[in-house]
Amino acid sequence: MHSALKKYFGFDEFKGLQEQVIQSITKQENTFVIMPTGGGKSLCYQLPALMQEGTAIVVSPLIALMKNQVDAIRGISNEHGVAHVLNSSLNKTEVKQVKEDITNGITKLLYVAPESLTKEENVEFLRTVKISFMAVDEAHCISEWGHDFRPEYRNLRSIIRRIGDNIPIIGLTATATPKVQEDILKNLGMNDANTFKASFNRPNLYYEIRPKTKTVDSDIIRFVKQNEGKSGIIYCLSRKRVEELAQVLQVNGIKAVPYHAGLDAKKRSNHQDMFLMEDIDVVVATIAFGMGIDKPDVRFVIHHDIPKSIESYYQETGRAGRDGGEGHCLAYYAYKDIEKLEKFMSGKPVAEQEIGQALLQEVVAFAETSISRRKFILHYFGEMFDNATGDGGDMDDNMRFPKDKQEAQDDVKLLLEIVDATNEKYKAKELVNVITGKSNALIASHKTDAQPFFGKGSAKDKSYWMALTRQILVTAMLKKDIETYGVIKLTDKGRAFIDTPFSFMMTKDHQFGDETDNSIITAQSGAGAVVDEALMKMLKDLRKSNAKKLGVPPFVIFQDPSLEDMALKYPITLGELSNVHGVGEGKAKKYGKDFVSLIAQYVEDNDIIRPDDLVVKSTGSNSALKLYIIQNVDRKLPLTDISSAKGMEMPAFIKEMEAIVFSGTKLNIDYWINDILDEDQQEEIHDYFMESETDKIDVAIDEFDGDYDDEELRLYRIKFISEVAN
Repeated sequence: MHSALKKYFGFDEFKGLQEQVIQSITKQENTFVIMPTGGGKSLCYQLPALMQEGTAIVVSPLIALMKNQVDAIRGISNEHGVAHVLNSSLNKTEVKQVKEDITNGITKLLYVAPESLTKEENVEFLRTVKISFMAVDEAHCISEWGHDFRPEYRNLRSIIRRIGDNIPIIGLTATATPKVQEDILKNLGMNDANTFKASFNRPNLYYEIRPKTKTVDSDIIRFVKQNEGKSGIIYCLSRKRVEELAQVLQVNGIKAVPYHAGLDAKKRSNHQDMFLMEDIDVVVATIAFGMGIDKPDVRFVIHHDIPKSIESYYQETGRAGRDGGEGHCLAYYAYKDIEKLEKFMSGKPVAEQEIGQALLQEVVAFAETSISRRKFILHYFGEMFDNATGDGGDMDDNMRFPKDKQEAQDDVKLLLEIVDATNEKYKAKELVNVITGKSNALIASHKTDAQPFFGKGSAKDKSYWMALTRQILVTAMLKKDIETYGVIKLTDKGRAFIDTPFSFMMTKDHQFGDETDNSIITAQSGAGAVVDEALMKMLKDLRKSNAKKLGVPPFVIFQDPSLEDMALKYPITLGELSNVHGVGEGKAKKYGKDFVSLIAQYVEDNDIIRPDDLVVKSTGSNSALKLYIIQNVDRKLPLTDISSAKGMEMPAFIKEMEAIVFSGTKLNIDYWINDILDEDQQEEIHDYFMESETDKIDVAIDEFDGDYDDEELRLYRIKFISEVAN
């Protein structure tokens, strides 16, 4: 076996569990391999296939991955036909060649998509040739609890039986929770399989979560520039965001390209090659990227949007530091993103929604937890975390910048007792409702709300009890039941704690605010590059005195978010000022002179080192839309027609118009305003904005006691700013 390893792959030693796995396969035994990304999974079936008589069938869900692996195997053999792909991309002549090579015993590895295996003619052909074994790669696709469920994977067992009765099966996956492992074994009918599970610990990866604020692009640019010359992947959920972010990075002097399924195949392949050949540093991608990318020196993986499951997160971050070198895994988190993902799920069948919700709640727990993130991930995959064997020390933000702790012995005891008293029938959310005394249909149906312990922990809020539940789960005093996925059960360890409680230091959880929070946590300090409060006060005073001189409300000059951005970026020229949030060229010229000279003086007086890379250049990618809106408003077209022509809902369209006028361009929408508001109403709103300290719409709605709705006030504010400010 060692000589074959040396002959084909040039290695002297096997890595991790590879040798045991290959022994199991060569003995014709069913084998199940759980090995994290970068652990050398492919070699586990490639080597025995090359050593044995016949052809090994490898089922894989990704054409790109198959192509990469076929090319790699052909590179180590004199026979071009040693490895083949059989899928819909081949023409008749190519299919004929593949079948000939298999019949003649040349092909050792045949890569197929599950769909190709279901074709009758393929099944008939494969029954006539010698099959050494069947490898099911990405086996988590079998399970509905897997992060990448593919219904066609469910039929694999019956197809394998049709090809041959005693074909050994090898299931391989890089991520599988205990529930998914059970599903895979059951579905492939291989409960007798030898299971090999490598550790999920990647000690060289540093995990970090930052609050996702509206300055997220600036933060990403700064992070990438601090890691200049290093390779990185940035994941976004939507293609649109991929395109926008790639453009922003390019404009700011970063060698970046987009990658998503909407690009044509040639462009995708070109961008992938540029990344592998180091012609560019960063790929901004949807999760379509990276499957089968074997670039060992990816130094950072950034998630612009939080993923849908811990498995996805683990697999995507696993693309960093495969060579054992540094890997920084940075994710941006705002609860709003979770709500968006929940909305996407709402059209799906109820069972699927429930699974999706459970997986999402784990992501929330991971993002908001204050315990070791590594511990959390390993626990999720059913691996107990042993500090003694080295936990990568301070290799995550929670360990490097620890949060305060508090004694929670009594609360732990109460929580465990309530799990026991309710006969272990609730999931975390319901359990917390019972503790805090919030009843619902499920709790009432069990008459739990009539029990003496109901509401016993109401002195503390829901988030406290959720945080405590998560931390107890990680200590294994509680566990989530696999079958009912999510119902909380007591363990022997938990029962022992009830009998003899001991000190339990609970870590205070993060408070992740709203997306509008402006603080940015930096990797170096662990604390904020936040708005300069002293400068902010000076800017507000200047705005007030200038507003007085001009006889306009302060917000007409610059709105608060613009001042906050100035106090973060320190722009000292009108050009830099026009890149500040909500300030365009026109506005910078009209009002900016006093502001940039104040900032320049402040920077000099206080010896401030300006973060040049924070003055983010915008792409101007919205300029076509901006021009379209301005031209059609000039033509006095109904606003509803302009918005629907661009496929926009009215609130989003109003937001675009606001961006135009707030940054200093006039928009005359009188023709529309006169239709929706009479003269007296317009005068009343005009006077309000003229005398108000703020232009916030919710404040205006309260002031008018609901006489005007959100849309009316926002549209009038556009007219007001256009006339008074621009």
